[in-house]
Amino acid sequence: VVPNSFATMQDLVSWYGAPDDWDCQVIHWGVDTGMFVPPHRDSEDVVHRHDEIRSRFSIPQDSLFILAVGRLAARKGNGFLLRSFAKLVESTDANLLIIGRGGLRRKLIRMAYRLGIGDRVSIESSMNFQEVSEMYRVADLVVYPSYYEGQGLIPLEAMSSGTPVVTVNHGPLPEMVDETVGALFEMGSVESFSEAIVSESSSKSALLEKGERGRSRVMDKFTLEHNANDFLDVYKRAISNS
Repeated sequence: VVPNSFATMQDLVSWYGAPDDWDCQVIHWGVDTGMFVPPHRDSEDVVHRHDEIRSRFSIPQDSLFILAVGRLAARKGNGFLLRSFAKLVESTDANLLIIGRGGLRRKLIRMAYRLGIGDRVSIESSMNFQEVSEMYRVADLVVYPSYYEGQGLIPLEAMSSGTPVVTVNHGPLPEMVDETVGALFEMGSVESFSEAIVSESSSKSALLEKGERGRSRVMDKFTLEHNANDFLDVYKRAISNS
């Protein structure tokens, strides 16, 4: 049995009564580190492209650009994200872009306007992987408020792109994200979320350093090559045992 996080392994034990002698190895899934790459910050073309993207979504150059990626489904926590973002903008100049498909899009847009943040929130549902990878590179922070995940690849995609991540201190997320590459907040707490964002955005240089450490962590532990080698070991062990 090969779960993709220690949290999922614990779920298997508690929900299905796994035997004491079971053969179980956790293998965290990796991401495409060739697609999700950090920006070339010294390139004039890159800077120009970043300016174009901010203009497209009406994000001022000095505003904090927050990105959220994931399906527009209840368990992904988008409603909580909007409530927390409404609290955040009381003290921080920030804009939010949500990328994802799902049936909640209209409901979330209406919710944003009810909260008074409709002019600071954009929801995109038609981007391909290449476009999403570019958004990771342009954003200042990636947030991931999901209530439940088997592992969750969005934080790794962001880290691979050199962008710090703010996510929940629950389930498998702390297996990938900690204070050296981003921040964790208490699930369901608007105050904890807002405080984490304010703290993370207080220093541009600290954000860049965390982004660099995030990229290094992915390259060390969460690549597709690591996955292939780990699964080969599992297959070889299974063959030898049979």
